[in-house]
Amino acid sequence: MYTAWTCLMLFKEYEQVESLRFKFLAAQKRRPDQFTILVRQVPRVGQIKVSQQIENFFKENHSEHYITHQVVYDANYLSLLVEDKEKCLDTIEYLQKQQGGSQSSQCPTTRKGFLRIVGEKVNSIDFYTSKYNRLIEEIKTVQCHILSSEKFVMKAGFVSFNSRWGAAVCAQTQQSKDSTCWLTDWAPEARDVCWDNLSIPYMALNSRRLLVGFLIFFIAFFFMIPITFVQSLANLDALDKNFHFLKPLIDQSFIRSVLQGFLPGLSLNLSLHFLPQLMMFLSKFEGRVSYSKIMRSAATKYFIVMVVNVFFGNVIVGSVFVQLKQYINSPIRVPKAFGSSIPMKSTFFITYIMVDGWSTVAAEALRLGAFMWYHLQNMVIVKTERDRNNAMAFSTLQYNAVLPKLGLYFLLGLVYSVISPLILPFIIVFYAFGYIIYRNQVINVYVPKFESSAAFWPLAHRFIIVALLITHITLIGLFSIKRSAASTPLLLPLPVLTLFFHWYCTDRYGPAFDQYPLQEARAKDNLERTLEPNLDVRSFLERAYLHPAIKAALAEDTVALDASGIYNLLGNRITEASSRPAQSSQRSNVDNKQYEQTCIVSIDSQSTSTM
Repeated sequence: MYTAWTCLMLFKEYEQVESLRFKFLAAQKRRPDQFTILVRQVPRVGQIKVSQQIENFFKENHSEHYITHQVVYDANYLSLLVEDKEKCLDTIEYLQKQQGGSQSSQCPTTRKGFLRIVGEKVNSIDFYTSKYNRLIEEIKTVQCHILSSEKFVMKAGFVSFNSRWGAAVCAQTQQSKDSTCWLTDWAPEARDVCWDNLSIPYMALNSRRLLVGFLIFFIAFFFMIPITFVQSLANLDALDKNFHFLKPLIDQSFIRSVLQGFLPGLSLNLSLHFLPQLMMFLSKFEGRVSYSKIMRSAATKYFIVMVVNVFFGNVIVGSVFVQLKQYINSPIRVPKAFGSSIPMKSTFFITYIMVDGWSTVAAEALRLGAFMWYHLQNMVIVKTERDRNNAMAFSTLQYNAVLPKLGLYFLLGLVYSVISPLILPFIIVFYAFGYIIYRNQVINVYVPKFESSAAFWPLAHRFIIVALLITHITLIGLFSIKRSAASTPLLLPLPVLTLFFHWYCTDRYGPAFDQYPLQEARAKDNLERTLEPNLDVRSFLERAYLHPAIKAALAEDTVALDASGIYNLLGNRITEASSRPAQSSQRSNVDNKQYEQTCIVSIDSQSTSTM
């Protein structure tokens, strides 16, 4: 009954989410990623540049729809320079503000040596202004070197078309008879692109993912150590029998109640606290090109580790503590002891839901962590208004941490709905308050960093399917151990039917979340041409996928500073208040304008094309 109801609701939800996705795509405003695809594994032919290769290929095979492209640069070092420049600018602004508000005329000083704690003392403003100017010159040199040298150009590019239909055809079809060349896929949203990973060679991705797979395997077993410690706290009677020296401490009623009721769940929660960040790091290391894909991959890894450790780990380790002597004297009784330990762990999981689930929802409503972190930054880190704005930056919902927990609690509810239904009210309370709180947070608090168009729903569907399969296997083993032979054959078809249901839903609805139907693309193109007949798509798409570091390097605030003056650094213009002649300042501005024009011409030469 539980399986039939769950599958029915999953089917209806999948159908409804698919419908909402298509409605959202139809009503969505025009964005560059709707017209753009990402092509990788561009083959190098002789001395022909990658940019020219891309242009020739798409002009030949998509001549009616191709309009422009932007090659991918390895600009990670340039990104570091731009970041250092911004930090240096913040420091100069802070020092000028500090000097202006000081009653004395003494200038702030710093040391030139290691970590600014050794070496000769110098004027801080002069030192950081000189450093800023050096960074400006280095940024100009590195940027022009990147734009002019082919070794910084990756075998990939963003290709834009004059219609969504043309982009859909290119993104969803094989471009070459060699399936390892000219690999196309939809381009991520511009703010969703992980630029660091685009510089990773495509052929290195498989080895990276294989390495991460081994790491996840070892991490899952490594976390059995804190699980063992947690279960040692939860099974005080077993500790009392095996370690007699702990008996005086365990016999105290207060310590016993804390250890058995609250501490096990809290210890387990703390031991798993940093796993979401670790999974995000490993998923980024795999080389995925968008933050949404990184987050989905991290959610999958976190769910696997949670199921292996929180569910199976507690059950297995708990049965070891309870039946330790039986395991040693009679290994044949291990399956029976495992089956009998599943109902015994219901109390622990109730405690875990209260400590982890309920407290998570309450903390999400209060957001005390974000509140305290802001004030800590305000006291320690914030020096300028720019720092304050960064500290007040809006956050986004961490799907990589929330979705796996929802899947785990759903698993616990399915498993113990038959074995120990007492756990269900605690799970229902968690989901009820979680729905209210997270709905408010998504609507009124969080600001999305990217738009995935319901791409996370298939992941949630898989989590629930895994929960169903684990429930079936657990119940089959439990009933066979409990000598309920008459009921066991009735459960055997359930895992098979659940898998068939999952495959049907994946084949029926899955493509709608990976691809864009040509019919929908054509309809939206026709509607847009009717409403905006004079739309210039080319100007809308130009430089939409230019590397952010290259864009930042062309900003107006790269004008060099005079080391002896005080400047207005709050805007893009820098007002000089020094003894430098006006003619020198004008010459510097002219040189910067010429530099910008040179770089812009270089960028345009990489992406020239015809309508």
